[in-house]
Amino acid sequence: MEESQPLLGHVAECEIHATSQTLVDFDPKGDAENPLEWPKAYKNGVVALLAFMAFTVTFTCIGVVPVADQIVLDLKGKEDKSASVLLVTVWELGEAAGPLLIAPLSEIYGRYIVFNIANVVFILATILSALSQSSSMFIFTRFLTGFAVASNVLNPAIIGDIFKSEERASGMSLIMLAPLLGGAIGPAISGAIAETLGWRNILYMAALVAIVCEVAFFTLLRETYKVPILQRRAARLREETKDESLRCAYDGKSEVLGWAALRTAITRPVIILFDSFVLQILSFYGGLVFTLYYVMATTFPTVLREVYGFSPAKVGSSFLVFSIGATCGIVICNLLVDRIYISLGKSRGGVALPEYRMPLLIVASVCLPFMIALYGWTPYVHWPLVVLLIAVALIGVLIIVCWVPLASYVVDAFGLYAASAMTMTIIFRGVVSTLVPLAIPALTGAVGLGYCFVIMGAIMFALIPLPLLVTVYGKRWRSTSKYTNSELA
Repeated sequence: MEESQPLLGHVAECEIHATSQTLVDFDPKGDAENPLEWPKAYKNGVVALLAFMAFTVTFTCIGVVPVADQIVLDLKGKEDKSASVLLVTVWELGEAAGPLLIAPLSEIYGRYIVFNIANVVFILATILSALSQSSSMFIFTRFLTGFAVASNVLNPAIIGDIFKSEERASGMSLIMLAPLLGGAIGPAISGAIAETLGWRNILYMAALVAIVCEVAFFTLLRETYKVPILQRRAARLREETKDESLRCAYDGKSEVLGWAALRTAITRPVIILFDSFVLQILSFYGGLVFTLYYVMATTFPTVLREVYGFSPAKVGSSFLVFSIGATCGIVICNLLVDRIYISLGKSRGGVALPEYRMPLLIVASVCLPFMIALYGWTPYVHWPLVVLLIAVALIGVLIIVCWVPLASYVVDAFGLYAASAMTMTIIFRGVVSTLVPLAIPALTGAVGLGYCFVIMGAIMFALIPLPLLVTVYGKRWRSTSKYTNSELA
């Protein structure tokens, strides 16, 4: 693809501002290169493409969950519960490390090139996983595949690039639904494949799907980030007109070379985190909410096998109930997040603030502790299976209803720095999702499965004030950060 050429159609005349330099910007009367003004059909195609990749990476991640014990047994020659849990959760540790480079580099060089390079690394790491001959090698390749996942941090940022704030919830909902479908279909397929063809074929299938996805990314995706688009436009105009005074507002700000670029890429998300109290709260809370999925994913197969007598294939199929719940959560968010956001904005002077994304998150934060306790208590006292499945489905609903408003808030609040800000939410999520599940076997061994999840529910109940505080004081706290969207502070 020729990145110097117009992305879509004819290039509109540039708006030129008379300052000490001649600044090149998008034409406010209409500009085909402005991602916000791309045709709706193309935007929907971009969202579908992002959802495809999000589905693929989650399919790869969760596909091995029902057979984690079998993989460790085959590679290590003996059962090892800690290794089985780490095999599943180390993916999230990789996802915590990868965005430190992926997101900020996308703000230097653009989304397109970073996304494609990350996808290629992901494919190679997945193939290497399938070829692993030891549990330590398998765990390392799982970390590497997590490291190369670009969709979690760049998908919300790309949605922010191409949609106006009042139009983002639908796209945000779809890209969050896709990985949940992958998380449901992956275990269902892998359970059946593992019983017949072996677990390595699960990973070969995942690599094949990822290759198809990358071909689509390479040929169909265009740059969505306004900074490199305007930089390339200014460079093109300088060459065409021989006028070296033509610059865009971002020239010189992100064109950092060599080690300085690497240093900037690594440190920017951390700097933004320490600069924003709101981001600290949301990263911490969002990380704890998402880790509940991995706690469930690493305990659910054991509960189904040992308490309810399920086979590996039936265990994999049972993950569908979580995705059914998550799908319901997506529908709820799709119907209400933007509607609430717009309605609150109109009722408060016509300015919609990021804090108006929070009402659904608050409702979910109140309900979530009770569902967590119910999930652990049901098998502990041998209540019917249907109660357990309902609890799993409702956890799926509530995790999504927490995360869609949270991600939308971060994208709205941080604007150009949305990718770096989302990186910190991913880092917290990855670290917590890796470490907390490792403690669950010891905790359940000490107090029992039921009381273990009652304790977790109590912890989440104690954290309910966090989203309330962001709703009430978020605007004031955001105004103290130079990385938030100044128009909304």
